[in-house]
Amino acid sequence: MIISIDGRDCYCEKGEYLLDIAKRNGIYIPTFCHNEGLRGRASCRICIVEVDTAGKRDVVTACVYPVEREIDVYTDSDKIKKQRKMILSLLSARAPEADNVAAMLGQAGGGPPERFTRLEGEKCILCGLCVQACESVGAGAIATVLRGTEKKVSTPYGEASERCIGCASCAAVCPTKAIDCVEAKGQRSIWGRDFDLVRCEVCGRPFATEDELAHSYKLQVTNSRENGADVEVSRVCENCRRRKSSDVMAKAFGIRV
Repeated sequence: MIISIDGRDCYCEKGEYLLDIAKRNGIYIPTFCHNEGLRGRASCRICIVEVDTAGKRDVVTACVYPVEREIDVYTDSDKIKKQRKMILSLLSARAPEADNVAAMLGQAGGGPPERFTRLEGEKCILCGLCVQACESVGAGAIATVLRGTEKKVSTPYGEASERCIGCASCAAVCPTKAIDCVEAKGQRSIWGRDFDLVRCEVCGRPFATEDELAHSYKLQVTNSRENGADVEVSRVCENCRRRKSSDVMAKAFGIRV
């Protein structure tokens, strides 16, 4: 199937998301909340585009819009520019300390919002990626709390959560660097807790917390009960595991590395 994006013919499969098609063809559509590992949020709305289907034009979010038929897509029409600028103004008021939001607003021709009340000192745009990441690893240590202008991401009652394993997955996916995560002297500090870091047995680099490895072990034990496999806690970082796997494969195929 062929669709048109900004006048360019783009091949795609039925059901593919519009943002993926655009990326594959080198067409830029801005995003904040889109993450390859945590799809389907569509909360920031920055990736809006205009879709023309048989003469009918609609504004859709590209990251969750599946292409079902031949369409014409406009990523930078006057209508999209105007609406995207308004969205960026709202996000900038919500998170005035988020540098990438301010930069994108400037590129859109806007400045610091005057119509909206600014939440001074705030970086979070409430995209929800951090909460989804925490849930995906099975921790569930953070959530969105309160409502309206007071809504925020927090641990229960704002106190150090016993469920937090210090994996920093939430900080890694945050598009505006709103989550404080500090590593120093063999420790990682996040969400009001300090975690001792474990060093890789191969390269010696700190790569995980003791709580994170223990959590991973529990998950592996639970999964192994279904197939009867033995479980062993790995104290080797992902880079070294990948290197070892590559060496094994190379040796199996007689390739020198």
